[in-house]
This record gives sequence, structure tokens and C-alpha cells, in this order.
Amino acid sequence: MELQVLFKISAQIFSREIPTYRRWLYSKIDFSGKMIGIKGPRGAGKSTILLQYASSLDMPSSKKLYVSCDHPAMSGVSIYDLAESFYARGGKLLIIDEIHKRESFAKELKAIYDVFDLQIIFSGSSALHIDNSIVDLSRRAVVYNLGVLSLREFCELQTGEIFESYTLDELVNNHTEIATKIMSKIRPLEQFNDYLTFGCYPFYKNSLIEYPQKLTEVINITIDSDLSTIYKIDPSKLDKLKKIIYMLCSTKPFELNISKLSSAVGASWITLSKYLERMDAGSLIHIVRAGSGMRAVNKPDKLLLDNPNLFTVLCASGNIGAIRESFFVSQTSLGHQVHFHNKGDFIIDEKRVFEIGGASKDAHQLEDNSNGYIVSDDIEIGFENKIPLYLFGFLY
Repeated sequence: MELQVLFKISAQIFSREIPTYRRWLYSKIDFSGKMIGIKGPRGAGKSTILLQYASSLDMPSSKKLYVSCDHPAMSGVSIYDLAESFYARGGKLLIIDEIHKRESFAKELKAIYDVFDLQIIFSGSSALHIDNSIVDLSRRAVVYNLGVLSLREFCELQTGEIFESYTLDELVNNHTEIATKIMSKIRPLEQFNDYLTFGCYPFYKNSLIEYPQKLTEVINITIDSDLSTIYKIDPSKLDKLKKIIYMLCSTKPFELNISKLSSAVGASWITLSKYLERMDAGSLIHIVRAGSGMRAVNKPDKLLLDNPNLFTVLCASGNIGAIRESFFVSQTSLGHQVHFHNKGDFIIDEKRVFEIGGASKDAHQLEDNSNGYIVSDDIEIGFENKIPLYLFGFLY
């Protein structure tokens, strides 16, 4: 009976109209794998990728099953038992959404992988953690990280144009030519300003009016449901996490150190550090640590909101410096190691130093560093080591 109900729900979901736009990760996934995981921020489009793949297959509906672990129909249902029943009836593809809602998901997935000839694709929170000390699932599942929309993807959704993505090497070496190419299709600063307000999550396409409310729901559900489930956070402590992100909204980077935050939130330094780590894992904030060779520098970790849109719903007027840095880190950290630096704002892959600022930003802080770059807001095209900020939205 349970399988019959779940098949009905699955058929209803497959019958819905599925967005045709494919996020950057879709083409990077090797769908020939037997077990594939996708993790990322809530609302980033993980479920859509699962459904797009399922709909692309020339496969009878009876051979594929979509279930979401947060659906009431899955309450009390063993994922392993479900897979066994599905396989016995000729199932081929089992899609499991919101898998982080299951405490024992890793053990069950390992058992399914070892016993049944099924393809399993699952999705979960950014904070999804496969603990090798419990089961060796990492050898079986390839887990991909999605991230929020890039500015490039947003421009494609907005205009219908196709834009190339670039490596960081290509960007810093050829930024003038790349900017010229982009400017032939769009007004990049117009798109960039819209992106900062509402472009980080694909559900903005559903309703711009409702976008702030939907994004607020994403923040609350990530804290109240996802993080509390994964990390067993006492419900009475969840408001402290919300207070932290509200404080980050209007504060300049570096002005809010651990000591000030600890006092304001009413939590010990050790407890606060755990909260911050968990919010970083849940794609609510970025903890940017010092690069190598800077450990002796007496500066705290730099704390930033995960992406610029969070400023829109959390405070009336976010700090412009924090918004710029949040954008830069959100676009670069998906494929690179980003740390802060004492002779610039950030160092990427322990190699290139970047100083972020407005159009008038100069290079005095870089001290003639041959691997130092000025990243400027409010300019369409750069020159030599001065690069427009928006271009870093074309890395993926």
C-alpha cells in the first residue's frame, strides 16, 4: 500500500511542468554513475535537476520513482524497504529528495547500493555530511555541490541569451575582451544590480513580489528544520542563529568579531563558533579564514552573509562593502579556496590577491603585487589589473 501511494505522488510530480532551463551543474554530472548526490542551498534548484534528468530518460513511469523524505507519506517508511519493494517490481531509477531528513540515510544508501541493481540519485542540504566513520559511502556516491545562481545564469534566465563561463585564469588575463563580449549582448551593470537584489535563487522567476517572503522562508526553514535536524540543535537556541545573521547584515566586514558577536548573542565563544560553522555549512554565511602565512596576524575570521540577496530581506540597507564581498566570495568559493589577506581583501588559491571596492578604488594596498588585482564595482570594463566586479559572476 505504501508503494502504491508513493507511486501516485511520484506520478503527480512527474506530470507537472518542469523548468527547461538547466543550471550549470547539470552538464557536469556524470549521470552514468550508480549513486549520485546533489547538495546545495535550499531553493537553489536541486529538485529541478533531479526531475529534469528523470524526464530526459526514455523509460516507462513504472521504472522510476521520486520520493521526498519530508513528505508525510514517507513518515515511518524505511528507504531500504522502499528500494527493495521498488526493485522487486522492476524499478530502475530511485530519486530521493531532502535526504538529510533521515538520520540513518548513509547506512541505508550503502545497503541499497550493495544489494540492488538500482540507480540512486539523492539531494540534500548544503550541510549534508557523509561521515566515513559510520559507513564508507564516499566510495559509492559522487556528491556534487550546486551553489546559488551565478550572475551568468541569471543573465541567461533574464535575456534568453547564452553566455560563456570562464576560468579564473581566463578572467584575470583577458577581462577586457570578456567584458567587451558581454557588453555586446547586455548592459552588465543593469543585470548586476538586479542580481544583487533578487537573482541568487531561481524561484525569483515565479514571482518577484513574493520573492522576499519566499527567501525569508528559505532562511527560517534552513535554520528551524535543516540545521536543527542535522546537528541536533536545541530548538530554544535557534533564535540565536537568526540573531547572528541579522547582525551580519548591516555590519562592515571585520567590525563584527567573535567577541562582540558572542556578547550580543549571549553565547560562549565555543558555542558561538559551533553555530557559525553550522550556518556556514547550511549556506547562510561564509566564514573566510586567513590564508597561509597569516596565522600570526591578530585578526578574526571574516564573516559574511552567504549571498547578496540575503541583505535584501534581512535589513533595510545593507553595508555596501559587505554586499560586494558577499558577491565576490559566493561566486569564487564554489570552485576555489578563498581566504582573507593582510595586503588585500582576499587571496584565492594562495596565489592571487584581490582588493574589492567601488569605481574609484586604487591599488595602494596591493603594494605593487604582480599577482594583485583591484576588483571594482560600478565599472563596465577594466584596464590592466583593475577588473569589474560583475565579471566574477561568470566563473560558472
